[in-house]
Formats: sequence, structure tokens, C-alpha cells
Amino acid sequence: MAKRGQNEGSIYKRPDGRWCAQVNLGYINGKRKRKYFYGDTRKEVQGQLTKTLRDLQQGLTVATERLTLAAFLTRWLEDSVKPTVRPRSYEAYRHRAQKHLIPGLGRHTLDKLTALHVQGFVRGKLADGLAPRTVGSLLGTLHTALEQAVRWNLVARNVASLVDAPRVERREVRTLTPDEARAFLKAAADDRLESLYWLALTTGMRRGEILGLRWQDVDLAEAILTIRVQLQRIGGKAQLVEPKTTTSRRTITIPPVTVAALHRQRARQNMERLLAGSRWQHHDLVFASTIGTPMDAVTFARKFDLALARAELPHIRVHDLRHTAATFMLAQGIAPRIAMDALGHSNLSMTMGIYQHVTANLRRDVAKGMEDLLTGTK
Repeated sequence: MAKRGQNEGSIYKRPDGRWCAQVNLGYINGKRKRKYFYGDTRKEVQGQLTKTLRDLQQGLTVATERLTLAAFLTRWLEDSVKPTVRPRSYEAYRHRAQKHLIPGLGRHTLDKLTALHVQGFVRGKLADGLAPRTVGSLLGTLHTALEQAVRWNLVARNVASLVDAPRVERREVRTLTPDEARAFLKAAADDRLESLYWLALTTGMRRGEILGLRWQDVDLAEAILTIRVQLQRIGGKAQLVEPKTTTSRRTITIPPVTVAALHRQRARQNMERLLAGSRWQHHDLVFASTIGTPMDAVTFARKFDLALARAELPHIRVHDLRHTAATFMLAQGIAPRIAMDALGHSNLSMTMGIYQHVTANLRRDVAKGMEDLLTGTK
């Protein structure tokens, strides 16, 4: 092999079997600087060397400092995450990085971080009592960050991809049966949020979509509503933000019973406005506090739990109202594609996951029906 020329870099195999490429960057602040790349194959380091030489020829700056994972994650959050994701998503990334990833792995230099380091971090978090799903989200965030490091040519490979994610037990979704739903609505008839429950169970809207629904987006005469914003808490402050996906922006036809419930809600809210007087804050929200401010999601969940208790029903999450509505839609024979549009799912597989749950119940009903028919059991 011909010897490389001056400032063309060099490639060699190390005693440990890995390949190394190095390039001379000249003198920086009076000291000679070299850039090193490491990889499992010659081709791997050759690609990095070629890109670095091209950057040098174009006058681009090549990083030489020993970048720690902590410094990289901080830079990644500001330069890559913040400009491209929604504020709430950014807060989630930032929380995982600052609360867990930086304290646990931040001291390692980026190019020296190994799969063993990350696997140990995962094992330690599980030992600390964090839920496997939570630890999986930490690993996912690190993987996303290191993918950017690979694209920025800061590391040769993403070591997080070599780490075993914790096994997550699939949570059994608990939905209301039609009888339970009727019992719940009956028990909530005098509840301040009874109209909200009707809306949730007949449309399958998300919690943020319901709490962010504005009167300007409701047409009771035409029995339709349009989802244009949703309520989210970002940095401790309730804000109306656009839905995450285009499929979430949708128009929903509501049944007459829900139209009637929303008429009752408007009358109830007009009375609350009169009682509040000057304390009323107009946000045009269909479901708000008694002075018109956005309703807190925690308060909503607490009131929902009390309503379930009054109906003597087992506990379910607020989100399970959405799953209940989806189950009712599919159990009536509504095509999954139509249900997908109504629910605002981003892909059909999400709807089909619910559909499989429904069909399992229907198969049991069919089997029981055949037994009743042949044995004369009522």
C-alpha cells in the first residue's frame, strides 16, 4: 500500500484488534493537535477520516476537545431537540437528561462511552426501583441523542443500540362495559363534569383535547366540533398548543345526547360566570374551573375517581375512557379505518390493537351464545 502524503492522515490496526485513523490538524494555540477515530473495521475509520479531511479542505472547524457525555447532551438539547420538537416533548427530553442520564453517565467522554457503561446504568436504575418502562424511555432518549452524535461525526457508532432494553410487562387495559358506562353516567348526572363524561365516552377524545376544547370550535346546531388545540402543562403552566399530528386535527360528529349535554354545560357555565363576577377569566374553554381558568389535569383525575366511586365501579384511568369509547365503536361494527379517523390515531395499527381486544371479547360472546342456544340456557 502506498504511503500517505503529508496531512493525508494515517490508518493502522491497534494491538487490541481495533482500527485507528488519525489526522494532523496542525498547531492550535501553539500545540500540535491530532484527531483520532476508532472502529472495528478499516472501512469504518476510513469513512470518518475522509469526511474530516473534506471538512478541513472546506475550512470547517474540526472538534478536538474531549467532549463529555454531559456536555454533549446539553448541546444536543439546545441545538437539536429544542428547535425541532414541541415544548412538552423538549421538557421530557430535558428532564430525562438532567435528572438521570447526566448524573449517571455524564462523566464519561463521548468517544469512550461503551455499551457496558450504558448496560450498567440500566441495571442500576432498575435496582433503584424505577419502572422498566421508565428505564426504557431513558435508554431511548440516550439512543436518540447518540444517533445525532453519529451524524455529527462525534462517535463512530451508537453504543446504546447494543444494550438490552428492560422487559416491560404489557398493562392489561381496563375498559367499562356498556352496563358500567350507563351506571357511571347515571351516577354522574348531578356532577359538574357530567357533560365532559358524555363527550369522552361518545367521541373518544384525548384528555388534553377535551380540556382544550373551545366554544368557538363547537357547532351545536350542526352537531360537530373541530379539534384545533389541546391543553398541555409546560413548565408548570397550562397552555393551548396545536395537536402533535395532522391526524389529531379533525372534525367530529357528536350524537344528539352529547349535543344536549353540551347545551347543559353552556347553561351551567353561564351561571358560574355570573357567580364569579369580576373574578371570571375568559378563555372560551368549554370545560374550565369555576372562574374560567384552564382545568388542572390532576383535579380532573381526582373528580373522575370520585365519580367512579359513587357509581361503585372499579378504578380505571381517565385515558381509559378513550379506550372504552374506541371499544364501543369497534364492537358496533364500525370499520377500523373510520374509527381511526374519529379517534385521531396516526396509523391503523393503533386502532387494530383495540380491534383485536374487541374481537377477542366478541368471540367469547359467540361461544357463549352457541352454548345458550344448544342447551336452552337463558
